[in-house]
Parts: sequence; C-alpha cells; structure tokens
Amino acid sequence: MKGKELLAWNMRRVRVAQGLSQERLAADAAVNRGYLGGLEQQTENPTLDILDRIAAALSVPVGELLREPEAGEPPPAPMKAGRKRG
Repeated sequence: MKGKELLAWNMRRVRVAQGLSQERLAADAAVNRGYLGGLEQQTENPTLDILDRIAAALSVPVGELLREPEAGEPPPAPMKAGRKRG
C-alpha cells in the first residue's frame, strides 16, 4: 500500500473503532471536515502537523496512522448510517 492508502485505511479503522464521526474528529483535530474526508478518500496530502493533530485527536501514535494492515485484515467498515457520537 502507498502512503495515502495507508493513512486512509488507518484513519477510518481507528475513527470507526472509536465511534467517531468525521465531523467530530475534524473538530477535535482542528481541521476542516471536507479536508479530513479528502484524506480518507485519498484526494488530499497531509502535512506532518496535520498528522500530529489527527493522531493526538485519536489518542494514537502517529505511526499507527501509517501501519501496514495484517495479511487478510478486512478493510475498515463504514459506520452505521445516522447520527454518530460526537
């Protein structure tokens, strides 16, 4: 996987596991929600400062956002429709 794909995979994986909406994560990381969505859709390139802020908002080390998935690990599931926590 390339960097953008790893970031998108891991951001969604951690965000969904924590039950956070893109809106909540964007607010907690002080980034625009559309930009955060672009990161998950692999259309944006983050700066290291943005990666630091996203990792802090998710309470994970920055490296967790770029870890390779385990062999056979299923892709992150989307959150259920409707209002999300936060």
